[in-house]
Amino acid sequence: MATIKDIAAKAGVSIATVSRVLNHDETLNAQEETKKRIFEIAEELEYEVRAQKKRRRKLKIGVFYSYSPEEELQDPYYLCIRLAIEKKLEEEGYTKVIVKLDDSPEMINGLDGVICTGTFTKKMVEAIEIWECPVIFIDADPNPKRFDSIVVDYRRAVEEIVSYLVGCGHTKIGMIGCREVEVLDTRIQHFQNALKKRGLYHPEYTKFGAYYAKYGYKLLKEFYEEGNLPTALFVANDSMAAGSYRAAYELGLKIPDDISIIGFNDIPTAKYMVPPLTTVRLYMEFMGEYAVKLLEERIIHGREICVKVSIPTKLYIRDSVKKF
Repeated sequence: MATIKDIAAKAGVSIATVSRVLNHDETLNAQEETKKRIFEIAEELEYEVRAQKKRRRKLKIGVFYSYSPEEELQDPYYLCIRLAIEKKLEEEGYTKVIVKLDDSPEMINGLDGVICTGTFTKKMVEAIEIWECPVIFIDADPNPKRFDSIVVDYRRAVEEIVSYLVGCGHTKIGMIGCREVEVLDTRIQHFQNALKKRGLYHPEYTKFGAYYAKYGYKLLKEFYEEGNLPTALFVANDSMAAGSYRAAYELGLKIPDDISIIGFNDIPTAKYMVPPLTTVRLYMEFMGEYAVKLLEERIIHGREICVKVSIPTKLYIRDSVKKF
């Protein structure tokens, strides 16, 4: 019976290369010609690819969510990511373990790896840094030398939003963002920079709350009552945008004639709002699934170099922005 060693000898490559090719290792940097030759030799020698059928390691993966179930319901962004993570873990047959910051080091280090998602203070990151198992962050990049991460390309997303609004003729552009203790929404700085380079930044057009509908409602009313209502608003997520819609309705303002609104996340209900909400789509399901894949690859192949994956976004133009 042919062995991997036989194939390696005939192909003139290492045993490790043959093993990785036959197991379809996507991280292997080998020429297509080499891969083809290995498969041809394996078929010629009638080699049975037992590696694919032999015991597959069942990983034990921890998941740490920095937000509560109640907060998750207020903002579907993290709900979508969590469901994608859990679906992928189930598909792979891995064991899911809910992790808390006060769990014992023995419990954490008994896991193969941990996926962290949410927002993180410096203190929280310091607690996670003592964990000895591989860790990947979704939508956060607290230490690129220590952790893998999957992040959204917020700079390009915000630049696209501002460019679109300016292209529609808006010069009074505001933002309803989020600024929590120790956790700053990086989109705020990107938004300010995008407007400053166009000479359009006015601090009175920016307000901050939390990622819930009630803050979109409250802050739009504040703009109106202060007499500082911009013609267009970039709102940090679609839930807050829904709150802003409600406030506009109660104030007798028409969208987009009196106030244009752009959201963020493209939740399923965004296209059913009246008028349909122009918003930025984030690929939340992909982020959750790919986090599992990256962590799996690091655990199984022992990769030591940290990886940061930046995910692009897409602006979906609907009917909530007025063109002058």
